[in-house]
Amino acid sequence: MIPALLLGTGTGGGLWLLLIWAFPPRPALGERLAQLVPSPAAPITTTRDAAWVRRWGRPVVHLLRALGLPRAPIETDLRVLGRGADTHLATKGLLAFAGLLAPWLLHALLAAAGVALGTEVSLAGGMVLAALGFCLPDLVVRAKAARCRREFRAALSAYLDLVWITLAGGAGVEAALIDAVTVGHGPAFGKIRHALHAAQLTRTTPWAALRRLGEELDITELAELAASLSLAGTEGARIRVSLAAKAKALRTHQLTDAEGDAQAATERMALPVALLFLGFLTFIAYPAVLQVLNGL
Repeated sequence: MIPALLLGTGTGGGLWLLLIWAFPPRPALGERLAQLVPSPAAPITTTRDAAWVRRWGRPVVHLLRALGLPRAPIETDLRVLGRGADTHLATKGLLAFAGLLAPWLLHALLAAAGVALGTEVSLAGGMVLAALGFCLPDLVVRAKAARCRREFRAALSAYLDLVWITLAGGAGVEAALIDAVTVGHGPAFGKIRHALHAAQLTRTTPWAALRRLGEELDITELAELAASLSLAGTEGARIRVSLAAKAKALRTHQLTDAEGDAQAATERMALPVALLFLGFLTFIAYPAVLQVLNGL
């Protein structure tokens, strides 16, 4: 009964995906009207797709795009990493297909060796591994994006210090932003440099570009910095004290996160130590317990 249900579910899901691919659903009237509205400006952050995706992964990518993937949070995380959405979707499909085939390959090898393995075991294992392979890239992207955002905030605090020093030397706000970003290196400074360069090409203000960059990368500190710079650039507000305070707040936040990570690592080490101590007590008490039991 269980193999029949699993086979029926898999067959029905495959037919449903093929039906969506062959006859895509018609867009709603609201989507049609939204297409008439001028599209927003191109994103500041750039992503790159792997070469093998353009050659072999297009069918899988189109199918997953029709299902509404990837979701908006994953797209934001991919922009932080600079990875293309098509590469991510192709990786999900490839890992799911590999997980689906792996138990059947093991089944064939065991059958060739003369060891019988139930069909339902291979089918259930394939579906479980396919689900894990489909969800694993999302988990990896979220973890890497969180680490990149933390590194970006660390670089942003250094950038604010450089801007503050340049402003103290008598430079204007825009000149300080551009001069300070040319000093640093790394992915974070590269993204800020690209945003400021895009602002120069499109003849927009640097703080508007930084605000868009913060929205695309989901980094609120950039939006706050853009708001402060906007006040300095339009209202003539004093910005040096504000930048110094923001840089100090970022460093305090990083120190707090580091202390939290250290405490979490210490708590994780408590369980292995407790298990080791329990094993040591068992090793010591075993002869005495054995003697008591033999005496009975």
